[in-house]
Amino acid sequence: MIRSKTRGFLVAVTAAMLMVAAGCGGNDTSAADSAAKTAITAADRAEAQELFAKRCAACHGTTGMGDGPGAMALTPKPRNYRDRAWQRSASDEQIEKAIVYGGAAIGKSPQMVANPDLQAKPGVVAALREIIRGFGR
Repeated sequence: MIRSKTRGFLVAVTAAMLMVAAGCGGNDTSAADSAAKTAITAADRAEAQELFAKRCAACHGTTGMGDGPGAMALTPKPRNYRDRAWQRSASDEQIEKAIVYGGAAIGKSPQMVANPDLQAKPGVVAALREIIRGFGR
């Protein structure tokens, strides 16, 4: 019995250490701080609006309710950005990480595709986050 409890404890500690090493555990304040400090230009906002319409609205819908035409075929359904409980629970860093690296990068659906081309465009990513946050107001 003691061995079973010890083994469970070791597995939990190892998993926690791996999550921290992979950058998946806890709050990464340095990344959150950098997200908050990213300057967003008018050009970034214009590009973000265009990208949302082209890439995101197909599943998340034009009003962010997760009801775009591509949503019908997806399980799980796309995130409803108007859900205030989700808005409170999601950090800016998580939203931006999902945009660039896809849903699997934050433990969500791998059907949420990555946008690696945006890695070099932090202002556009921050502007996309603003759009998503705007649906929750």
